[in-house]
Amino acid sequence: MSEAEVTRDGLRGQRPGREAPVGVQGPSRPRGRRGEPGAEFTSYYGRPIIKKPTWSARDIAGYLFLGGLAGASSVLAAGADLTGRPRLARTGKIGALGAISLSAAALVHDLGKPERFTNMLRVIKPTSPMSVGSWILAVYGPAAGSAAILDVTGRLPRIGRAATCWAALAGPAVASYTAVLVADTAVPAWHEAYRELPFLFVGSAATAAAGLGMLAAPREETGPARMAAAYGAVVELAAAERMERRLGMISEPYTTGRGGRLMRAGKALTIAGAVTGVALGGRCRAAAVLSGAALLAGSACTRFGVFEAGIASARDPKYTVLPQRQRLRDQNPEMGTAPPV
Repeated sequence: MSEAEVTRDGLRGQRPGREAPVGVQGPSRPRGRRGEPGAEFTSYYGRPIIKKPTWSARDIAGYLFLGGLAGASSVLAAGADLTGRPRLARTGKIGALGAISLSAAALVHDLGKPERFTNMLRVIKPTSPMSVGSWILAVYGPAAGSAAILDVTGRLPRIGRAATCWAALAGPAVASYTAVLVADTAVPAWHEAYRELPFLFVGSAATAAAGLGMLAAPREETGPARMAAAYGAVVELAAAERMERRLGMISEPYTTGRGGRLMRAGKALTIAGAVTGVALGGRCRAAAVLSGAALLAGSACTRFGVFEAGIASARDPKYTVLPQRQRLRDQNPEMGTAPPV
């Protein structure tokens, strides 16, 4: 034990380094219920309260982006088939197959062993987003692959159309289930955004698929892609705006740091791509190409921004503790401002 004597000037004979620090001051000063200053947040040893995900940004953020691109491309391809736009349909089918293949490869690479993915198909667990997502990929992948291969070879057209429709039916689930997957974690910026993330992901997926269509298909066939770009951009931007307003201080990782920079870049690229595509994409091939590239880049930035924001919120303990305190005060108003930790 440290032999210390209490004096008016503090502890005499204190051995440095033996006493554990209570914590470190957080980067923000929470407010009370009526705007009065609250207690400053501290955490034991200044360490994170939850364990941040060990996922690789390249693998998992890429998996989020590519899965959305694949699912939305299948829906766009089916619509192009029904409206007599064969080049746009083929672009969507080939894009869906390529994107879902790369997405699965990124997931398996992050898991470390391919058998870990197949092991998840042994049972169906409706309460597990990972289990449900694995089965969605298992059902969607063969349909997307058959639709693309049969379209390119020109064989078995009826089976090809059936595969295209099946992939289109599963496409929205492929584009959105990853939002449920990340929101089901304890990461504050993801978990608290469970209401908006599915809309954000679906809107982002639609703009990515529209961008691919405008980039690769002839200008005269890109009408559905331009429409998808406009609607997707509106849904994505509205969901992002509502998420930032509703989450309050938990939305800080989406507006600051690396996550904030990526989210702002995604928003700017999406707006520029959608406006250019709608205004000029049907008349100018160069404008359609530039618009498509901007939409693809914007969707990728948004997915990587969401990923980085979640990692940042897991590192800082204030995003875990302060919302919990606020919920307790909302449930028990007589508690007032909680004391510091």
